[in-house]
Amino acid sequence: RRTLIAPPSPTTTTSRSMSVLDSFFGKKEFAAPCIMGDESIMSPKAHGTSETPVQKDLRWNCDYDTADRICNFNRHYAEYAGYWLTTSFVEDARTVAKEGKEITFYDSNTGKPLFVAPKGRSMEDFLKESGSHGWPSFRDEEVVWENVRCLADGESVSVDGTHLGHNLPDSSGNRYCINLVSVAGRPV
Repeated sequence: RRTLIAPPSPTTTTSRSMSVLDSFFGKKEFAAPCIMGDESIMSPKAHGTSETPVQKDLRWNCDYDTADRICNFNRHYAEYAGYWLTTSFVEDARTVAKEGKEITFYDSNTGKPLFVAPKGRSMEDFLKESGSHGWPSFRDEEVVWENVRCLADGESVSVDGTHLGHNLPDSSGNRYCINLVSVAGRPV
């Protein structure tokens, strides 16, 4: 029997007790080059866990309301698995790959660069791995560590308080499963 819990509304607080999560997941330290962050990064701010709402004109036709909820008023939930496949992202990624370029993924709130992909693999390999997990999946060399941190429970966040997703390491190392709506910003 499953109990469904509705995602938090914009007025719901985003703070949480680490002891509850620690009982399920335990506190973790992730292998370098992953940079660990303090829980205070996600403390309440002017707009949920961030100072500002998400940008109005997100890339790849990502939905504003979904993005704002996931990025700023959420610590546990994600866009649904495969959401990124319903956007224009895959088509755009393949066009960029044909040009021999990488894609820079920007914070949907601040416009700061968070990830650059693909690095050390082809775009098709990036898309294949992402497809097998249900969310865009990045590796250590694709993370812009100046702007990204991992918390002790595996949550991946921007230094400005944007919820990005989670680090779910596998046999190949750290794997950052990231909500496309969190990294669909435009550079500012």
